[in-house]
Amino acid sequence: MKRILYLLHRWAGIALCLVMALWFLSGMVMLYVGYPKLTPAEQLQGLPALDGQGCCVPVAQALQASGLEGASQWRLSSVAGQPRYIFSDGRGKRLVAVDARSGQRIASVSADQALAAARHFAQEAPAELLARVEEDAWTHSKAMDPHRPLYRVAVADEAQRWLYVSGATGEVVRDASFTERSWGWLGAWLHWLYIFRGGALDAWWTDIVIWLSISGGVLGLSGLVVGVWRWRFKGRYKSGSRSPYREGFARWHHILGLGGGVLALTWVLSGLFSMNPWKVFEAPGPKPDRAAYAGGPLRADQAGDVGALLRRLASEGQPARQLEWRRVAGEMQVLVQTGAASFAVDSTGERRLPLSEEALREAAARLLPQARIVEQEWLQRYDAYYYSREPHTMTGQRDRPLPVLRLRFDDPQSHWVVIDPASGSIVQLSSSRQRTERWLFAFLHSFDLPPLLNTRPLWDGWMLGFSLAGLGLSLSGVVLGWRRLRRHEPGRSRPAFGQSGAEMRR
Repeated sequence: MKRILYLLHRWAGIALCLVMALWFLSGMVMLYVGYPKLTPAEQLQGLPALDGQGCCVPVAQALQASGLEGASQWRLSSVAGQPRYIFSDGRGKRLVAVDARSGQRIASVSADQALAAARHFAQEAPAELLARVEEDAWTHSKAMDPHRPLYRVAVADEAQRWLYVSGATGEVVRDASFTERSWGWLGAWLHWLYIFRGGALDAWWTDIVIWLSISGGVLGLSGLVVGVWRWRFKGRYKSGSRSPYREGFARWHHILGLGGGVLALTWVLSGLFSMNPWKVFEAPGPKPDRAAYAGGPLRADQAGDVGALLRRLASEGQPARQLEWRRVAGEMQVLVQTGAASFAVDSTGERRLPLSEEALREAAARLLPQARIVEQEWLQRYDAYYYSREPHTMTGQRDRPLPVLRLRFDDPQSHWVVIDPASGSIVQLSSSRQRTERWLFAFLHSFDLPPLLNTRPLWDGWMLGFSLAGLGLSLSGVVLGWRRLRRHEPGRSRPAFGQSGAEMRR
């Protein structure tokens, strides 16, 4: 058994230690520079206030022009300063844009239109059209799929951004600063093995990441077992050390493995869990019915006079940059986003009061009619399951307002729902399996408990410290692996099985 485990660890290390080293190195970069994204706040900052004069055609007319049956998401935004309706099927597969002044569907977006949209978004900074792309290094996200093809535009602003313009709607949907593009090669692009994306191996990218992670877990676990076997808890080797390795990379590899091997193992396994392998974190059975929570579909005849609504908001000192129609607890409302704040109004512009606890419970009960709400809790501060992260992180774009109401159901999957009373929006919905993923991935990968995140720079020191230990462990393995391979060169003497050079010198 020992012989098999020694061989397994040795050759798994030779095959994977360099990959592990690159994962640790890129992970440290990602602590501070994430994969490019355009957060909702950043998108709003690039939009002007919507002008209610001469705007807009009725929502019903725009819907008919869109030709998108069953559109469940409606919003009014702007492209190059001109108002534009955006309709979606709600599944993220289809997007259709309609000119809000003329009522004409946007059939396609030309290169000149994309360049004009990017310039306007960048506050008229000089811009240059670089390319029309289906996908590149900074647009691998599935969220970009309904926007493809994309126009890539270079902007001569302080951040030296690349702006990506949707070929479907004309909106700017992603930005990538020079810092993100530069460090991104060593960070997210390398960490997520995007070398395999967008080419011949694209269809196998998920499987490659999963199986490399599993192999890394085998490497880490076998190393821990071997390391404990080789450590003398009672007595010492002839050198006086408890480790058989007296000096050099082998000794450091052994000590670092014993000291940080558990962290290295849990870290690579948590990376595996981030991929939701074989959908192990997807809950079986009935899914919560968000349409039932809304209390019915959106109705165009209740959308109101859009131009009048915009004019009223402007007169009240709250010029809207974007409107989004929603149905909450059976009532139509409009979410107004100004760039500095967001709030809900009715179709005439009258402010909606926060929903009562009773109304929220009644609406939430329709999510899972076969289950009962067994517990409720008002959250006034973040906890282990509901918290925010910095914008550059994987979940940093998610809105996490406070206070919110959390309700727990007694269904087999133990669903929890978190609702913002100010807007009535569901801001988080999770099953027991997803909460398990929260610990197996998010916590073990980034130690993201709010009390830890709030103790920076101590959190930074911890993350960098264990990452450097993992990097040292991996790099020492690279050196040892290289030496082992060189011993197999013709004419070189080979130590007996299980012996290192240090052991041979004892």
